[in-house]
Amino acid sequence: MMVKKLLIVFISCFVFLMSFDALAVTYESDTPVTEKLLNTPIRDCRAEDRTKVPLITWGADLTTIFANGNDLRTQSGGIFNSLGLNIELGREDDFSKQVQAYMRCDSPFLRATLGMAALVTDVTEKDPRTKMIAVYQHSWSSGGDALVVKGNITKPSDLKGKTVAVQKAGPHVDYLMTILKDAGLEPKDITIKWTTDLVGFDGSTPSAALKEDNGIDAAMVIIPDALALTSDGAVGTGSEDSVKGARILLSTKSANRVIADLYFVRSDFLQSNRAFVQKFVQGLVQAEEKTRQIMKSKSGEYDGLLRSGGKILLDSEMAKADAQALWMDAETVGWAGNVKFFTDENYPRRYERLVSDVQNSLVSLGHVKSIKSIAHAHWDYDALKTGSTKMPDVEASRFNQSVVAQAITKQQAQGTIDDNTLFEFEINFKPNQDSFPVELYKTQFSRVIDLAATYSGAVITVEGHSDPLEYLRAKKDNKSQLVLNMMVQSARNLSVSRAQSVRDSIIKLGQEKSINMDQSQFVVVGLGFQNPKSGLCGSEPCPPKSEQEWLSNMRVVFRIVNVEAEANAFNPL
Repeated sequence: MMVKKLLIVFISCFVFLMSFDALAVTYESDTPVTEKLLNTPIRDCRAEDRTKVPLITWGADLTTIFANGNDLRTQSGGIFNSLGLNIELGREDDFSKQVQAYMRCDSPFLRATLGMAALVTDVTEKDPRTKMIAVYQHSWSSGGDALVVKGNITKPSDLKGKTVAVQKAGPHVDYLMTILKDAGLEPKDITIKWTTDLVGFDGSTPSAALKEDNGIDAAMVIIPDALALTSDGAVGTGSEDSVKGARILLSTKSANRVIADLYFVRSDFLQSNRAFVQKFVQGLVQAEEKTRQIMKSKSGEYDGLLRSGGKILLDSEMAKADAQALWMDAETVGWAGNVKFFTDENYPRRYERLVSDVQNSLVSLGHVKSIKSIAHAHWDYDALKTGSTKMPDVEASRFNQSVVAQAITKQQAQGTIDDNTLFEFEINFKPNQDSFPVELYKTQFSRVIDLAATYSGAVITVEGHSDPLEYLRAKKDNKSQLVLNMMVQSARNLSVSRAQSVRDSIIKLGQEKSINMDQSQFVVVGLGFQNPKSGLCGSEPCPPKSEQEWLSNMRVVFRIVNVEAEANAFNPL
């Protein structure tokens, strides 16, 4: 998880190397990650004066650095020091090495995304000492990761039959599995080529695979690589290390409730040192709130934190801008976010739900043998409370509704709405129906709520459609143009009313489930019969040929629409 300035150096070196010899793309086998870890020795945790804690190159880890006094070792005056902790931080982006250190108890902590942790349960959960216990959610990825595609892939469902490059033990496995599931696909519907690394100069990265292997149709990459592959986020021209025709299909700016990253701790260590681990979590909670304030206000501690972050995470004190960009790609959740993630049984993206979804995907891939529970610490969160207890995204409107409405209207008028639609499905209604009770459509409405939570950086359009049969009869009877125009407008008004009724029922269901939904995420659209299921015959609707075709026109369509290109549409927190 690097950023633009480092990326410039990376690209320069890469182009220089490429001028001498093309990279040979290498891939990993499809065997489980844990095969390489099966013989890792397990050691009991010993009492140490200083506890080692891993970091990864990710923006949320600035909070851990701040808590430690802006240094690898706990500094006087820092939050951890004030809590009586003595911590030694160490960056380790090689997850296999992290797991090996965890099994030996060189560090009792594991720093990983939920998907990465689930990948190693066949090893960690075999011994009661090393069972993972989730103790803290750091953040969600909110822009740092992306699916880059080429060719004729315009929506996730187009991945069927395609080949995707993914780092084997990296943060994108569960991201890809979520995209497939929401597109109605299964892992068997695509071919996955596994790479060893996420970034680097050799041929074993998803980015290199997309560039060098003509058989690769898509790649899961970090956002700096995505920008390079796509000519700075547009469409790749084929020059300056981009791939001709490559484009970002979906990033975690839209899918911003997919990749959850956490701290886990060994079960035996938690049992023997619960007070210590609780203080560690308390320190992270305090540091998150303070760090968020510093980064927002750019107060006096801002420069020092970025220098420390650049040095520790990016190997250079001068990489302040890069450290700040890392922070922007993560959405830290703090105290309230942890309460929501671990304790709110109604939250669609809660911990137990994600653990189940991730493990089901990994079992279907054959990368873990069976589903295993990954417990969490069940903290007394009142004891951890500090400062503000309001979750930043609970009450805020994340979208500029007028800008979003203009963008959707423009896409509809230009006929480009399909190109920006990630997922879609529809419900049908009966003639003259104008209400949509939750009881009749609970399954479909619940799916909308789940998608709204998962892709809370995308817009959900609720499109009302009407049947054109009465209009076509009037036209056949040579009714005046005034009458015909009135029928067209009436159909649009009716379809807007129906779409609004559907939207209101979805919000009502969310309230019944105690799910606080962002109403600015929804856009109601009334299309009348300008886009009937029975098709268009020239500029007019085609007459329905059967009762089934007639009824199919009476529908409400849900679209998950990517608005990332609309700079003013989305208001990041």
